[in-house]
Amino acid sequence: MARDYYEVLGVPRTADAAEIQQAFRTLARRHHPDINRDPAAEERFKEINEAYGVLADPDTRARYDRFGPDFRQVPEDYDERVAAAGGFGGGGWSGGGPFGGKGGGRREGGFGGSGVDFEDLFGDLFGGRAGRGGGPAPGADQEAELTLTVEEAHRGGRRRITLGGPGGERGYDVNIPAGVIDGQRIRLAGEGGRGRGPGAAGDLYLVVRLAPHPRYRLTGRDVHVDLPVTPWEAALGATVPVTGPGGAAKVQVPPGSSTGRRLRLRGEGMPRPRGSAGDLYAEIRVMVPPEATARERELFEELAAVSAFDPRAPRDSADARDSRNRSRNSQDPRNRREQT
Repeated sequence: MARDYYEVLGVPRTADAAEIQQAFRTLARRHHPDINRDPAAEERFKEINEAYGVLADPDTRARYDRFGPDFRQVPEDYDERVAAAGGFGGGGWSGGGPFGGKGGGRREGGFGGSGVDFEDLFGDLFGGRAGRGGGPAPGADQEAELTLTVEEAHRGGRRRITLGGPGGERGYDVNIPAGVIDGQRIRLAGEGGRGRGPGAAGDLYLVVRLAPHPRYRLTGRDVHVDLPVTPWEAALGATVPVTGPGGAAKVQVPPGSSTGRRLRLRGEGMPRPRGSAGDLYAEIRVMVPPEATARERELFEELAAVSAFDPRAPRDSADARDSRNRSRNSQDPRNRREQT
């Protein structure tokens, strides 16, 4: 059985959205394959990303809390189907693991309050085994993975896909909503398993998987990208271009920026069908010339001679730094020559 998603993120089942997001960001930074070279880090990162994709979405989280690890196999119109088949919808789960007792969960409600076995329930209702009396039954819902690039997920749009199956390959025209994220599902109504007799066909759910990207890192709908800047842009400040999944933008680098500083571009992350879009975070990376020219080397040497900046020293007040700078400048031979 897959690990409980709350356990994966290390949060209680009562955690709010902010706690879940904070836990995800902490774990994602620790286990991202670009940072953590442990061979197991990539699989751990995928597990963390999948857990966050489920728990960060209120609707998906509610389904996960209700149905447990098999929630993706449960039709979204579950209650309507159950009501139509026998009128025992509603209720909660009792039974196995984090979602109940030791075995698979058992559904409470209906039939005078007696429990209904999960496998029996879906076998009878959705085509897994012969129904009571061999009558008509709806077809089973099915799942397939749909791999997208970050750019494809950002812009959405119409896409033709081909899926293989027991009956051979079959093509589908899929409308991809702009801003889908890893783990979200796209429903193709009536494209699942065939029903028995006049029973309606089940649905096909395409589970979105975002392919690894060389530049972008996603945490939910927020997009993170490295922003290379020169030493003088970092020291003096500058307006520089940054490219996100939605295209190019401009960002203001504040004076005195160091590697690791994050600049936020509100609303430039992944779109949301309903609500505000995610943000784009540009993380500064100060770059030096790989091979300095003679003049560049001369200027760097001059800067080294006059600067009192020590990145390894404890941080202190601006007054103390200014005092050291004045003292060092007064001892510089070039400055003494100018004063005589």
